[in-house]
Amino acid sequence: MPVPAIEMIGITKVFPGVVANDGVDFEVAAGEIHALLGENGAGKSTLMSVLFGLYEMDGGSIKIRGKEAHIKGPSDATALGIGMVHQHFKLVHNFTVTENIVLGMEPKDAFGNLDLKQAGERVEALSAAYGLAVDSRAKIENITVGMQQRVEILKILYRNADILIFDEPTAVLTPQEIDELLGIFNRLKAEGKTIVFITHKLKEIQAAAGRCTVLRRGRHAGTVTVKDTDEKKLAEMMVGRSVNFRIDKKPAVPGTLILKIENLTVAGARGIPAVNGLSLEIYAGEIVGIAGVDGNGQSELVAAIAGLSPVKTGRILLKDRDISHEPIRRRNENGLGLVPEDRHRHGLILAFRLDENLVLKSFRRSPFSSPLGFLRFPAIAKHAETLIKEFDIRAGKGPATPAKGMSGGNQQKAVIAREIDLSPELLIVSQPTRGLDVGAIEYIHRRIVEERDKGRAVLLVSFELDEIIALCDRIAAVSKGQVVGVVSAKEADERRIGAMMAGVAP
Repeated sequence: MPVPAIEMIGITKVFPGVVANDGVDFEVAAGEIHALLGENGAGKSTLMSVLFGLYEMDGGSIKIRGKEAHIKGPSDATALGIGMVHQHFKLVHNFTVTENIVLGMEPKDAFGNLDLKQAGERVEALSAAYGLAVDSRAKIENITVGMQQRVEILKILYRNADILIFDEPTAVLTPQEIDELLGIFNRLKAEGKTIVFITHKLKEIQAAAGRCTVLRRGRHAGTVTVKDTDEKKLAEMMVGRSVNFRIDKKPAVPGTLILKIENLTVAGARGIPAVNGLSLEIYAGEIVGIAGVDGNGQSELVAAIAGLSPVKTGRILLKDRDISHEPIRRRNENGLGLVPEDRHRHGLILAFRLDENLVLKSFRRSPFSSPLGFLRFPAIAKHAETLIKEFDIRAGKGPATPAKGMSGGNQQKAVIAREIDLSPELLIVSQPTRGLDVGAIEYIHRRIVEERDKGRAVLLVSFELDEIIALCDRIAAVSKGQVVGVVSAKEADERRIGAMMAGVAP
């Protein structure tokens, strides 16, 4: 039998209050594309972080190409030919592509000076060899997210890695970029590289992987040959129950106008308009989706509606009330709820406990505070216990768990639980299922539809076109800060919406 590229035997990793990996076995053949699947908190990223040396294991052993490996840090992993592309890219935005790729391994000329010409030539050669097509002289801040990911791939290829780990590689990519990335995977495989990729997206596993290992609650739940199984079986292995992939919803019955945006202009980080004369209407009892490539004004639009960014020109009307320049608290009190795309910056106070985060918008009210303004901690904790159970939030210490000690997916569930629990008249949901497993996605989708059916207006911003098309009643495609067109979800498909996202009017 050929020697496996990776053998992880009985891997155990414990954090305070949580056993992230519990005696996990994981084996990857040389030259295969192997998917690592599991629900939030199942231990996927922890297992790969152990392999890359970001964490030291508490038990178990690792063999690389049949030889015992002692990986104490990323430098040890790099020396063994292991490279990792993280979910959140590790790039210096005001450096060029070449400068980012050689950082830490800068080539020198005969006089000991930095030789960027030599580095650039090697980067161009690697780019051409693997079909990655990046401009080695471009600055990171001026290229797309998809291109930035290619830079991350080139970083590890530049270091001669032949075992490549990808953590949620398609989380922020468009459908076209996802297709391109899966094509890159196949080219890397053809060159003899071994690829492990962590994902929640069952379609991508079917499209790219030869085998798939499933983790459930920190343990190995099984390894299957992908062509011999289906999405339903993978989902059941992942969450331990059957999963309904269809979103059952009745036709929308739109009511009164809840949100009206008129010729809105919002400046971006550099002062250049990121939202440029955008107009949109959303009615009670409907879900309107915003589809667009990352960086086309979606974030600035949401921030302006929520009060996180100033409005330059135009108006935002919430139930005929101009909220364009109102403070955030007033907007919340007038019926606006927000699930932000960045849960760390705008969704949670990481140093606070989970129960405290769940009442950030309601702690002034009964039963969470007394008439004199004193907090009632037992009521706050009881409220948290209800939401923890209802939204399946995995928290080692229950309501007392520090938010920073929870996995990203469970942090996201906490934010969604808080906002949906308030039942606002306008619910803005930005990237609601980023980092969530199929079981959690199923539940979140159902709750969003329930809010619509209660007569709430929902604005959904997502990079997942499947999600936009399945959930929304109308879809507005944006490009360069403007609405290119609005179509009924019944008339939409991925290619048509993708073309609109590229600026082609319907």
